[in-house]
Amino acid sequence: MTTTAPSLLRTPEAQREPAAVSTTGLTKRFRSGQVAVDSLDLHVPRGAVFGFLGPNGSGKTTTIRMLLGLVTPTSGQVQVLGSAMPAGAQHVLPRIGALVEGPAFHPYLSGRANLARLDAADRTADARTARARADAALERVGLSAAADKRYRQYSLGMKQRLGLAAALLQPRDLLVLDEPTNGLDPQGTREVRTLVRDLARDGTTVVVSSHLLAEIEQVCSHVAIMSRGRLLTQGALAEVTGGGTATVRISTSPDAVPAAARVLHDLGLSGVLSGDGEVTAALGEHAPERLTVLLVEAGIPVRGLAVDRPSLEDLFVALTGEGFDVAR
Repeated sequence: MTTTAPSLLRTPEAQREPAAVSTTGLTKRFRSGQVAVDSLDLHVPRGAVFGFLGPNGSGKTTTIRMLLGLVTPTSGQVQVLGSAMPAGAQHVLPRIGALVEGPAFHPYLSGRANLARLDAADRTADARTARARADAALERVGLSAAADKRYRQYSLGMKQRLGLAAALLQPRDLLVLDEPTNGLDPQGTREVRTLVRDLARDGTTVVVSSHLLAEIEQVCSHVAIMSRGRLLTQGALAEVTGGGTATVRISTSPDAVPAAARVLHDLGLSGVLSGDGEVTAALGEHAPERLTVLLVEAGIPVRGLAVDRPSLEDLFVALTGEGFDVAR
């Protein structure tokens, strides 16, 4: 079903939550005149698993690169872990793990050797614990058995896992993951989902940019949706998807359908539609259990009653007017 777009942008309650990431008026205009990000006010609460969504070209990757100090904004402010970016990059970046636009490693080195090179380049890393931390990161992403295999022999999913391992070499306050399940089989996808949840439980804020709405809906506590460089909505997942209209679906005998439709209409439900043994309507403020009682009291046999609430996919399509990959 398709839902009516809820009110846009964040709620006052979201603004009061302590932020791991916040932007004010963040804008990036390229020399060609193209505005990739337009006056973005983003709020990522500390400890959240934050789904960052939008069609290709919506400005997500450019935003992430500005958050990490890789791209300089044209205007606006960025605060990450309490420090302004990019001025605070030297202090902030060691506290951030990132997997952006796919991992890049040396093809003729093993997975373990690639992690060792990355770790050696980190001025905050303790060389005495390098091997132990690399092994722990490899085990956490399920690559222990392939640790000594050359990177060029890795499958796409294994390369993605190694990128995750690199982001986890040290404890992080913020983890930024761009398409973290790309190339993974269903089992690998479930493992990444569990990993993200575990990290959040440990206090890490996780920002996930993904095309897989079903995965985002299962793992994220908060979401933001962008389109054409602008923020369309953001907030707690339950609040954002709850802004649409729920539909009640009542199953009954075919001969009782007209009477059931009259009951719903008389109660003031809008959008009443009748089908073969089924009546649907916009639920509004009515309690489903109360509808069941009134239908039974009216002599209508109720074989089933279900409430269909707008999904993240419904919200995305309603806001952007575009489809999105929900499975891969």
